[in-house]
Amino acid sequence: MLHGSSDLYGASRIFLISARSLKEQGHKIYVCLSEEGPLSEALRKLQIPVKVVRLGVIRRKYFTLPGVFNRFQVMRKANYSINQWIEAEQIDTLYSNTAAVWIGAWVAKKKNLRHIWHLHEIITSPSWFKNFMGKMVNRYSDKVIVVSQAVYDNWATSVNNNKLVRIYNGIDYENYTEPVISLRDGLNISPNTCVIGMIGRVNPWKGQTYFLKIAEYLNKNFLDLLFILAGDTFPGEEYLYEVIKGKIKSYQLEDRVIDLGFRDDIPRVLATIDIFVLPSVLPDPFPTVVLEAMASGKPVVATQHGGAVEMLDEGKAGMLIPWDDPKTAASQIAKLIENKALRNELGEKAKNRVLNHFSLTSFKKNLNGVFEKEQYN
Repeated sequence: MLHGSSDLYGASRIFLISARSLKEQGHKIYVCLSEEGPLSEALRKLQIPVKVVRLGVIRRKYFTLPGVFNRFQVMRKANYSINQWIEAEQIDTLYSNTAAVWIGAWVAKKKNLRHIWHLHEIITSPSWFKNFMGKMVNRYSDKVIVVSQAVYDNWATSVNNNKLVRIYNGIDYENYTEPVISLRDGLNISPNTCVIGMIGRVNPWKGQTYFLKIAEYLNKNFLDLLFILAGDTFPGEEYLYEVIKGKIKSYQLEDRVIDLGFRDDIPRVLATIDIFVLPSVLPDPFPTVVLEAMASGKPVVATQHGGAVEMLDEGKAGMLIPWDDPKTAASQIAKLIENKALRNELGEKAKNRVLNHFSLTSFKKNLNGVFEKEQYN
C-alpha cells in the first residue's frame, strides 16, 4: 500500500482505516509512505510494517519542466526500493492511494501485479493533465475505487466503467457521537457567542480565504460572532499563512477569527462550533471532515459541488451555498445564525444521515470485496 503523506487528514485517515480493515481480513499488509508522521506511527501501532521512501508525489507546484524532471528522478529511486520489497515479501498486489501517487502503477505493470488505485480527487483542469491522468489510470489499473458519485462521473469519461467501483468513505463515529468537552472555556468564548468554523488543509482550493470573505459580510450584520479555522499547510506552502493573515486584517476580522492551526482533537473543535462550513471553491470529492461534523450533530453548510452534495442529500440534511458568491452565501448562513431551532433540526438530520448511509461497516465490506481474488477471475 502506497501513500504520499503521513498526516492524518481525510485521505490519510481513510488509508489508515483501509490498511487496518485489510489486515483484519487476513491480508499481509506492507506500507510505503513518503515521510514519517502521525500516520506512520498509527500504522506501526497496528503492527503493519512501514517503509519510508520518497515516492515522487505529484503536486501542482511540480507542473513545470524542471518539476516534472525532478519527480521522475525521485520515482526512479523509489522504483528500486519498492522492487526490492516486492521480491523479498512476494507481494502480489499494489494499492495506490490518491492520484498523486504514480509509482505503484508503473511498478505493478512492469512486474505483472494487480494494481488497485483509490482515487479521492476530482480533476477538471488543466485539460491536458486530466486527459493524461485518465489514460494512465485506465491503462495501469485493474480496479479503480472512487469515493463518491461526483468522483465516479469525473473519471468515467476516460476509465473503463467495469474498472470503476464507487465506495463511500466511512469512519468510526464513536468519538463524534459521544459528548466531549469543548474548547470554549480555554478560548474564553462566551456561551452566547455563535461560533462558525471550518476545518481542513490550508490550500487555495479548500476555501479558507472564501470563508473569511463570507465572514466579513456576516460580521457587518451580527455583533456576537466568532470564526474558527483549523488546519495546517503542506510542507513548503507555509506562505499561505501570510495570505490568510492578510485577509483577516483587510477584512477587519482581527478580533473575530481564531486560527487554531493543526489539531489532533477534532471532536473538541467540532463541539466548540455552532455551524460548520465547508467553503471549497473547487469540487471537494468526499470530505471526511463533513462526515465528522455530521456525526457531531452540527448543521453543515457546504459549497454546492463535489461529494458534499451527495453527503447532504441535495441539501435536505444541510445547507448548500454558492462557491463564487460570498454575499449570497453569507445571507444563507445568516438564517442559521438567527434560528437556533433550524440549526438543531439540520444537525439532527445530518447525524441520522451519516450513521445510516456512510457507515464504517459498509466501507470495510465494500473495500474488502474489491481485494478478493474472485473479483479478478
